[in-house]
Amino acid sequence: MPQARLIRPTYSQRFRCIGSACEDTCCQGWTVPIDREACEKYRGLPDSPLRTLIDVSLTVSPQCAERPKPAGFAAIRMDASNRCPLLTEDRLCRIQADLGEEFLSRACATYPRIAHSTGGIEETALTLSCPEAARLVLLSSDLLEAASPHEESFGGGDPSLPPHFWPIRAAVLALVRNRLYPLWQRLFLLGLFCRRLDSIAKGELTGPVPAFVEGFESAVATGSLRQAMETLPIDRAAQLDAVLRLAGTMLHRSNLHPRFVACVQAFTVGIGNGPGATLESLADRYASAHDRYYAPFFERHPQVAENYLVNTILRCRFPYGREGMLPGARAEMAREFAKLTAQFALMKGLLIGVAGFHRERFSGEHVVHTVQSASKHFDHHPEFLDMAHKLLVESQLDGARGTAILLRDAGPSAPMPTAPAVHAPEPRAGKRV
Repeated sequence: MPQARLIRPTYSQRFRCIGSACEDTCCQGWTVPIDREACEKYRGLPDSPLRTLIDVSLTVSPQCAERPKPAGFAAIRMDASNRCPLLTEDRLCRIQADLGEEFLSRACATYPRIAHSTGGIEETALTLSCPEAARLVLLSSDLLEAASPHEESFGGGDPSLPPHFWPIRAAVLALVRNRLYPLWQRLFLLGLFCRRLDSIAKGELTGPVPAFVEGFESAVATGSLRQAMETLPIDRAAQLDAVLRLAGTMLHRSNLHPRFVACVQAFTVGIGNGPGATLESLADRYASAHDRYYAPFFERHPQVAENYLVNTILRCRFPYGREGMLPGARAEMAREFAKLTAQFALMKGLLIGVAGFHRERFSGEHVVHTVQSASKHFDHHPEFLDMAHKLLVESQLDGARGTAILLRDAGPSAPMPTAPAVHAPEPRAGKRV
């Protein structure tokens, strides 16, 4: 059996908050959860103006009062501007400034890091709603740093993990970084991979998972699947319609952040929306924006979209999802793939419109602004992914044909250079990465 490549992400260690120099703030526009441990620290503070401000700003959730240290035990009540009242004029936290970082709630102390314990190893991704985190992830030349191989038996491994966890995740990460194929084809193949694994789990297909994974990787490595995928349909109007509907799933929310409003306005102008516009005219402008401005940028910087996908895969524990990682749970990988597709299609669609707005000036900073503001709007609402999945199912875009419609780019392009090789080290139990 081949060795599994266990990829240990370390890029989150490079993140440093830039404080008041940041173009946005993580203390506005959403709930600030306070865990029980932090709440008890605040209640033990001596009388002071800061203690009084915390007391009047803190609300304890009654249904959480008896649970053992839940993350949502309490919350900070936002002010009239939907900002945390503990934010100073120079956009720094009064608690951290006066009391130290050890008095921050768990959410405030760890953001934008998303940590998971996977087989006794702590892995950390970043949420891209933070501008500096988005900049670090998207503009990195090699997000996954090289490491050494780790032997992992296909039939064994940590019993707390789903069967074949490491080989499957290694295959997923290798596929999305395989530049023998255009990115949309890599995602199309990833959808096939997930659906086949679901069929094996349900008994609809026979054969061991290790043999399937090895055979799939061998077939992909030859590059021979590329030509067949070029026959898949291109439907720019249906793709744009899906992007517009995905973007509209959360626009009913109040307190839209100005950065996201600016992103939507640029997207709208970039696809030519206005009086008299039709889906056909919008699709023509959308296609032009893609071909003239979006595609040239991402052909020069292919790692940007790859990095977005890698971070999303690690953050969302794809292809298992958070629920699929629970003991005894069986992941529906096709469903997790549909969610991943929805996230990527939405970001790609917004970026195409923004590229159409900025034209030749479209740059990495425009990508960072778009992804960060959209992530802040969508990713912090847990219902978004379920709503997006429901939309794809109702539109019959959750299958192979739907994947092609959502992601298909016009015309074949020459293979790009291969991505930097990624090797994986043998982890030590409990090692923080």
